[in-house]
Amino acid sequence: MARTRKVILDNLAFGEGPRWHKDRLFFADMYNNKVFTLDMKGKVEFIVEVPNRPSGMGWDLKGRLLIISMLDRKLMRFENGKLSVLADLSKYAPADTNDMVVDGRGHAYIGNLGYQVHHGETPKPADVIMVDTNTGAVRVVAGGFMIPNGTVVTPDNKTLIIAESIGHKLWKFDITADGSLTNKKLFADFKDGIPDGIALDAEGAVWTAVPTWNEYCRVFEGTRIVERIKIEGRSPIAVALGGPDRKTMYMCTSMSIDGKQGPGHTKGWLESTQVDVPGAGWP
Repeated sequence: MARTRKVILDNLAFGEGPRWHKDRLFFADMYNNKVFTLDMKGKVEFIVEVPNRPSGMGWDLKGRLLIISMLDRKLMRFENGKLSVLADLSKYAPADTNDMVVDGRGHAYIGNLGYQVHHGETPKPADVIMVDTNTGAVRVVAGGFMIPNGTVVTPDNKTLIIAESIGHKLWKFDITADGSLTNKKLFADFKDGIPDGIALDAEGAVWTAVPTWNEYCRVFEGTRIVERIKIEGRSPIAVALGGPDRKTMYMCTSMSIDGKQGPGHTKGWLESTQVDVPGAGWP
């Protein structure tokens, strides 16, 4: 079915990391190094500047905002108007860190590019990094991914689903009590499609931004794609399910996925549409 899309903002450099939290949408304007919120009345508020590019976001068990700082590969905590380093990830991530999910037990799962994508380096596999946000402890929980990216966790904290962007797949893992990932299984194979940001709904389907297809796809395990939202003329980047009933799908779109472009050279939008099944789990 065709869904009506609404443009909320058309002045972003590159929107990323949309998250619904306490009646507000948090999102990053990545190339402008800023994090904003959007409330249910449409008011946009600047929250914090992250000088080394913000990306994935989440909250610890005390409700403090956590933000990935991409270029210096750090997990930042924002509290009382100030940023501080919760964990230095540079030992574990050889290139930019990117998306993140924080589950209901305070485990932050973080992807990274694995190699210098925009400097002609040969692609290399990367690890999924886990930070215990309660203690700051860091460890690798999975490896061998060609750009681990968008990630979600089910409401029971037992299953993690992650996009492997240039591996063209979604994978699922069981999560153990200590946050380890086991029992890796294929969730969806996009063949020539590149999955980016993802969002989980209450039926277990995953809304997936596929910039190379100019589509948002709703997919069930087994690569059963049941809906496609075509985004003509720009690239889908990230997605979140929010609003009072979590049936508002927020979409970050861009005129380009070329990371060499920055402020003044690219353009991003924040859009929304209504869906039938509410969001679930984290983020």
